[in-house]
Amino acid sequence: MTTIFKKTSTFWGLVLMVSLLFVRCSSDNNDSYDSTDGTDSSDSDTTVVIDDTDFDPVDWTTETHSNDVDPDFDEVFDDTEVKRFDFVISEENWEAMMADMTDLYGTFGRNGGGGSSSFSDDDPIFVPGSVFYNGKEWYKVGLRFKGNSSLQSAWQAGILKLAFKMDFDEFEDDYPQIKNQRFYGFKKLSLKNNYNDSSFLREKVAAEVFKNSGLAVSNTGFYTLYVDHGDGPEYFGLYTLVEEVDNTVIDTQFTSDDGNLYKPEDYGASFAYGTFNEEGFEKKTNEDEADWSDIESLFSALHATNRTSEPETWRSNLEAVFDVDTFLNYLAVNTVIQNWDTYGRMEHNYYLYNNPDNNLLTWIPWDNNEALQDGKQGGSLNLDFSDVSSSTWPLIGYLYQDEVYKAKYDAYVQAVIDGPFETNYIQGVYDTYSSLVEPYATTEVSGYSFLYNSSSFYSAISTLKSHASSRASAANSYLSN
Repeated sequence: MTTIFKKTSTFWGLVLMVSLLFVRCSSDNNDSYDSTDGTDSSDSDTTVVIDDTDFDPVDWTTETHSNDVDPDFDEVFDDTEVKRFDFVISEENWEAMMADMTDLYGTFGRNGGGGSSSFSDDDPIFVPGSVFYNGKEWYKVGLRFKGNSSLQSAWQAGILKLAFKMDFDEFEDDYPQIKNQRFYGFKKLSLKNNYNDSSFLREKVAAEVFKNSGLAVSNTGFYTLYVDHGDGPEYFGLYTLVEEVDNTVIDTQFTSDDGNLYKPEDYGASFAYGTFNEEGFEKKTNEDEADWSDIESLFSALHATNRTSEPETWRSNLEAVFDVDTFLNYLAVNTVIQNWDTYGRMEHNYYLYNNPDNNLLTWIPWDNNEALQDGKQGGSLNLDFSDVSSSTWPLIGYLYQDEVYKAKYDAYVQAVIDGPFETNYIQGVYDTYSSLVEPYATTEVSGYSFLYNSSSFYSAISTLKSHASSRASAANSYLSN
């Protein structure tokens, strides 16, 4: 892999140096903490160090750190610049993170070597660390690695550019000074590592196409990440910051966040007949209420025996529990832009939210780094779903077989290629964003990058622009038949 050199500015170097000096000089307590006791960790025996409990959060302001303000989307998700995070994690806690990952996924850099050779059901451990941004520190932030197949693949390939989850008050019980700490109004954020994306644009552009089509979806932004885990800041590369659905998406894009939010995963998430199980629909809100009746109602309405004999009644009953129109809109966008790693091929990467406004389960797309390409696992779906098993993926198959819903789907396909994915428009978006991220993408460092060399970036951008043109042709061909 060709690499390049770390990019640091004199200003940020001085800011980080002063901040690190403050953090280290104020550290005088090395009590240990069992990560299996209250930190959303795996079942390993890894010990997380809770230290420096007596500190003054001098950078704290109402606007930047408290939960008394609305989320500042303009600050956190600015489309016009690449911003920067610095993480400072103690050497002891970094070693704990490494040991935990070894327990979950085997030896770093060895495919299948030691530990687990399959996906883990456990999340990596949280550790407390400092997050620096624009000269300010956020204190004892919960930091952990995130992902599943992408996390395992990067780890076993020996690439340390891993995705992170940030939870700004995860450790508030240990550090009362940070109670309800927020990052410009955000409690949780994900830093996606653009795995398997040499363009670095797929996560962001796909989300914008969904958003511009009128769908609820996470906001995104570009950030570089530097991590100091004992030897000074290291450039971990260019990341995409993603808003968490179970935090501000349902809080700001719906009138209420009181509804049931589900993150479907694996068995049952296909909605195939007879597959409903509670474990397949993890509740992210109202967890203490053991009630999945809304999901069960969707299963019942979808698989009702009158689907073909009384289609109008079937549609009416389905629309009483499921926001069909939103799903058809999503389905058109997802199929036009191509996105194989979600419903229709895989039983994951979407949320369902029972919108309190209408009591309808509403589809929310998630995790779009594999979008904007034909993909793997059989590839992205055909526009006419001729490659979809209706019994396996009934939310697609049954709806498309209904003439009323097919007509609505076709109208949404037309709207996508006329609007948010119109060829000239989206190629201009690619030009704008590629120019923005180029200096950071092409200077990633060996061992912290998925690029083979800098030319891979330029080739990937060219491929995206060609893909946009080919998808318009495919959609027009489909609609003319």
